[in-house]
Amino acid sequence: MNPEILLRHKLMNWLQSLLMLAGMTAVLALLGWFLGGVELMVWSIFLAMGLFLLTPHISPRMVLRLYGARPLHPVEAPRLHELVAELARRANLPRPPRLYYVPSRVMNAFAVGRRDDAVVGVTDGLLRQLNLRELAGVLAHEISHIRNNDMWVMGLADMMSRTADMLSLFGQLLLFVNLPLLLFGQVRISWLAILVLLFAPSLIALLQLALSRTREFDADLGAVTLTGDPEGLASALSRLERQQRGWLGRILLPGRREPEPSLLRTHPATEERIARLRALRRPPDTPHLALPPHPLSLSDSLPRVQRLPRRRPGGLWH
Repeated sequence: MNPEILLRHKLMNWLQSLLMLAGMTAVLALLGWFLGGVELMVWSIFLAMGLFLLTPHISPRMVLRLYGARPLHPVEAPRLHELVAELARRANLPRPPRLYYVPSRVMNAFAVGRRDDAVVGVTDGLLRQLNLRELAGVLAHEISHIRNNDMWVMGLADMMSRTADMLSLFGQLLLFVNLPLLLFGQVRISWLAILVLLFAPSLIALLQLALSRTREFDADLGAVTLTGDPEGLASALSRLERQQRGWLGRILLPGRREPEPSLLRTHPATEERIARLRALRRPPDTPHLALPPHPLSLSDSLPRVQRLPRRRPGGLWH
C-alpha cells in the first residue's frame, strides 16, 4: 500500500469537501443578500447552522425501523462481532457500533448515529454472499464513515439545502406579490437576482450530491487504513456491481435498472472506486487482518431470506 498515494487522495478528498461546503455557504449567503442585504445574508447562515444544531436528527431507531432491522446478537454471528470490535479499536472509536440485521436479499450495509452511539446495519444477502475478507472491507468502510463524522457533515449540508429552499420560496413569493409593480416599472429587480432565486436550491443540491460522493471516496480510503487490504473492499464492490447489473439484479432491484447521470449520484461510479482502491494495492502478502476468503459462519437462528425485495416507504428496496 503506497502511503504517499493514500495521503494525497485523503488530502484531495478533504479539500474537495471543504470547497463544496464553502460553495454551498456562498450560494446560501448570496441568496440571503439578494433578498435582504448583508443582514439577511448573515442570518441565513446562522439559521442553517442553528437549525442543524437544534433540530433533532433522524434517530437510528427510525432508520432501522424503515429497514425492518433487528439487533444481530453475538451468538448469531460471533466472528462478525469480533471483526467490528477490532475495526472500531483501530478507528479509535469510543465503543464499537452495534450490529443490526436486515432480512433482505439485497446486498447492503449502512451506518447511522454518532461516534459514541453508532449502528451498522447489514443485510442477509451481504452476510451470505460476501466472504470474510470482503465483509471486513465493507464494515471498515461504514466504520470509516462513523470515524469521519460523515453523518454530521452530510446533516449540515442537508440543512443548508433546506434553508436555501425556504429562502428561495420566500423570494419567489415576494416576486409574485410585487409582480404588478414590476410590470408597471415601479419596482426594479436584476435578472441575476431572479436567476439566483430560481436556481440556488438546485445548485446547492448538486453540491450536496458531489459532497456525498467525495465522502464515499474518503470512506473507501479510510477502510484501507483500517484493514490494510484494498483488494477486499474492491472485491466486495465488484460483487455488488455484478448483482445490480446482472439478471439477478433485474429481479431483486427492478427500480434501479437505469443508471443515473454522474451529477445526480450519491455514490461515485463503482469502476472509479475500484480503480482508486487497486492503485493502493499491497504487495502479494497477507493482509493486515489476515482474513481468509471463507464464508461467514452464521447461526441457524438466521434462516436464509427467500422473499424478493419490494419498494418500501421512502423509496427503499429491501
